[in-house]
Amino acid sequence: MITTALVGNPNVGKTTLFNALTGSNQYVGNWAGVTVEKKEGFLSDSIKIVDLPGIYAMDTFSNEEKISKKFIESEDVDLIINIVDASNLSRNLYLTTQLKQFNKPILLILNMCDVADKKGLRIDYKSLEDNLKVKVLPITATKSKGIDEVKKIILSEDFNFGIDNNNYSFSSEEKAYKFIDNIISKSVDSTNKVVSKSLTNTIDKVLLNPWLAYPMFLLVLFLMFKLTFSWIGQPLTDLLADTIDGPIKTFMEGILSISSPWFSSLIIEGIIAGVGSVISFIPLIFVLFFCISFLEDSGYMSRAAFIMDRFMRKIGLSGKAFIPFIVGFGCSVPAIMSSRTLESEKDRKMTALLAPLMSCNARLPVYATFAGAFFAGNDALVIISLYLLGIIMALIVGLIFKNTLFKKDEEPFIIELPEYKIPELKSISKLTWEKGKEFIKKAGTIIFAMSIIIWFLSHFSTIGYVEDVSYGFLANIGSIIAPIFAPLGFGQWQASVALLTGIVAKESVLATMGVIYGGDLTSILPQHFSTLSSYAFMVFVLLYTPCMAVIGAMKKEYGAKFALFSVTYQFVLAWIVSFLVFNIGGFVITLF
Repeated sequence: MITTALVGNPNVGKTTLFNALTGSNQYVGNWAGVTVEKKEGFLSDSIKIVDLPGIYAMDTFSNEEKISKKFIESEDVDLIINIVDASNLSRNLYLTTQLKQFNKPILLILNMCDVADKKGLRIDYKSLEDNLKVKVLPITATKSKGIDEVKKIILSEDFNFGIDNNNYSFSSEEKAYKFIDNIISKSVDSTNKVVSKSLTNTIDKVLLNPWLAYPMFLLVLFLMFKLTFSWIGQPLTDLLADTIDGPIKTFMEGILSISSPWFSSLIIEGIIAGVGSVISFIPLIFVLFFCISFLEDSGYMSRAAFIMDRFMRKIGLSGKAFIPFIVGFGCSVPAIMSSRTLESEKDRKMTALLAPLMSCNARLPVYATFAGAFFAGNDALVIISLYLLGIIMALIVGLIFKNTLFKKDEEPFIIELPEYKIPELKSISKLTWEKGKEFIKKAGTIIFAMSIIIWFLSHFSTIGYVEDVSYGFLANIGSIIAPIFAPLGFGQWQASVALLTGIVAKESVLATMGVIYGGDLTSILPQHFSTLSSYAFMVFVLLYTPCMAVIGAMKKEYGAKFALFSVTYQFVLAWIVSFLVFNIGGFVITLF
């Protein structure tokens, strides 16, 4: 078996090349820190490609650098594929000089040659090859240019590029860059280099302006949510919900008309009402993921991290920690796992504790249903307020942690701002599907199973099957825990058991209500909640104990005690904030 190690700086197209070589479905993003740990794929039965974390150097300061250096040193690596940004050779070749110290064959891939051309850089690839004494191959990965040549070289299994035994160990970083600049001066003609303002610089003049950056950030969020909840996502969701609650339900009622009452109830009130209340939000979820994928691929997400650095510093974290927070808008599990990319133990643990406060996609159906029932016409603004509240609470809790649990020095913030680009439809569609299919998978497994369990507990008691759910086991369980939530404005047993099942999966909150209440929740919920208590309920769903998958990820990464602390503090936080929202809101309403 031939092992090749794929190494490079963040944002040079390394994972894109890995996908092209292996045909795998690895995640591709446009900001630093996407590749958390090495990934493996196969170009052929005998050639393994190992995608190592994106790094700038082999100095072993960060987890990524330690993983990469240890792998190349300890594993039997036959070929190092070093992918670099052709438009920024000075920065990228510093890692190349360090890789040469391992005395292994190196294939130097110059990616983004189209960007270099637009900048007026003319690279003499043969001269660069001779001066660096490595095999050089130009490509443009996003357009699949040069990929076949890369495959051909690797598949030949002939890596006699020559191993340069000259000493590339420099006494200082300054001397290393002096060596690199000398090579670039011989191999790159920059006389035609474009010195006028690039499109990226022009856009950043607005998006990163000290006065405009934050309003623009909020505007981007607002447009994303309007697309999701007003213009595209919500209308499609309403159409699917009407189809499930109308023709599909009517059709199944006709088929089951001759079956026993309990079986008909299981299918109609259990599975269709429970699973249907969740899967009707598939269009909404996909539109939101499409928007997020667009922002990732365009290069804006790293700007968001840069913009938030100022606020993150207030809680003792760098802007880089905002990246797991952004990931957390999709799912808290990868957000916790991506906290590994942070340099210090303090940053990793603190980020893992705060990331679940970001509103994941599983909570979205709950918000959409309640906002549609109580805040029609303003539902997008209400949902934006919840997302922003999650960020604000993370900052407040982080500030408390900074001065209590994590009293350590702050880490420096280094993040690369990639060139803006127009995302390719194929790329963002693939990203959207990879994220969205997990929602579908969960609806078909966990939510399906939970709907059956919830129906059984609702419609059975010690005397057997009961039509009235208020006499079932679930009502008894809910009645016991309901007093805990009474001060928050939703002390009904139905809301209590919905929150309880939400610990299994947040989508279960809505699925449980679908089974218990039945029918159209938009019209039924106002009979059980007031406008104020509905918002307090959404706040509680936003902040309370994460689902079992998140708890498991927390335990795996940082231990059982750490996971238990996360579960406890989030429940207490959710209770306090919801209590304040309901009671202060009620006091304000009485004044007006």
